[in-house]
Amino acid sequence: EEDKKGLWTIFLLAFLGGFAALLTPCVFPMIPMTVSFFTKQSKNPAQGKRNAILYGISIIAIYVVLGLAITGIFGADALNALSTNPWFNGVFFALLVLFGLSFLGGFEIQLPSSWLNKVNNMAGGRGIPGIFFLALVLSLASFSCTGPILGTLLVGISAKGGGMGLIIGMFAFGLALALPFMVFAIFPSMLNSMPKSGGWLNVVKVVLGFLEIAFALTYLSKVDTGLQLHWLERELFVALEVALFLGLTFYLFGFFKLPHDSPLERLSVGRTMFATLALAFTLYLLPGMWGAP
Repeated sequence: EEDKKGLWTIFLLAFLGGFAALLTPCVFPMIPMTVSFFTKQSKNPAQGKRNAILYGISIIAIYVVLGLAITGIFGADALNALSTNPWFNGVFFALLVLFGLSFLGGFEIQLPSSWLNKVNNMAGGRGIPGIFFLALVLSLASFSCTGPILGTLLVGISAKGGGMGLIIGMFAFGLALALPFMVFAIFPSMLNSMPKSGGWLNVVKVVLGFLEIAFALTYLSKVDTGLQLHWLERELFVALEVALFLGLTFYLFGFFKLPHDSPLERLSVGRTMFATLALAFTLYLLPGMWGAP
């Protein structure tokens, strides 16, 4: 029963991770473009809907195959063993900080352009293979946004759920990415109610960057505990988390900007609410530096 609860938790977290990836500048603007492509290029509405559903299934299949490949290469038992190894936790920490800095706008993590060009050429074909490679183009082209979130999920899921958890997590991540493409193709009139792309997409990306780095400290703590270094004691750990969430609060309230931000004329209601939540969480953590539970 505990294992089943754990797998459901992994499914939910991975689905939320896929939804977060959906709200990034690399993926969100692709939804209306892709849906319009299927509806306009098809001979009739039924064919457009069928192709969009095949496109969504292809996205899910790509991530499931990736999960199977990782499990096959490392093995389910090895994934569990890695979670207790301080050196691998150190690598995980470095990767998550790298992903976080990428989301904050320090640099972009991109796959080789030659890979994208080859797959793009294959996507020009007709039928199911063409649709599959079109889905692969989306997966590769959006890697700079989906890669950091996916990397974080892979680290967390492989440590908790092993091979089965990894496959379920990849399925949930792919499902969250694929659903909007399928739903909007079946009900194209809903596209009119979609929020327009804009600067808010980069704000989502920056918030995820702060969360990535905050999450990374957990793995640094495992390194410190595993090697008995006693460098990252509780007070310092909480202080670093307080600093990160205070930085997130100041960012959301507009006290400073990051490289890819749009000009901010006024705070939206949503941004103000998230900034208030970040501030509340910061204040909640603060007493922990002086021994509070």
